[in-house]
Amino acid sequence: MWKCRSKQKQLRLKKEAMFTCPYCEFSGKRSEVHNHLAENHGDTLGVRVDEFTKHTFYVITCPVCGASYEQVTKKARRDPSFVSEYEYEIRLVVFDLLLYHLQGEHQLGE
Repeated sequence: MWKCRSKQKQLRLKKEAMFTCPYCEFSGKRSEVHNHLAENHGDTLGVRVDEFTKHTFYVITCPVCGASYEQVTKKARRDPSFVSEYEYEIRLVVFDLLLYHLQGEHQLGE
């Protein structure tokens, strides 16, 4: 039986979008830039604690347009060691927000 392999060929030829780090010259696949951001640019994140709820928020500001996004870490209120224990994972979540913003608002990585 004859099989059309054009769809399979198309899938193999389709390349994953490349991203460039918004803070330096590093470039790679989205997942590579995502890890790079969390490992090398954690100093670009802001932190604030809500005075009423005592929740800790991580703040990321887009280096292109200045838009800011926050990610709450509710568990940090009950467990002070949570932030230090899961710092890398928290950075991954916050930088994911930035990458989605860069893709959606600035068409970067397409």
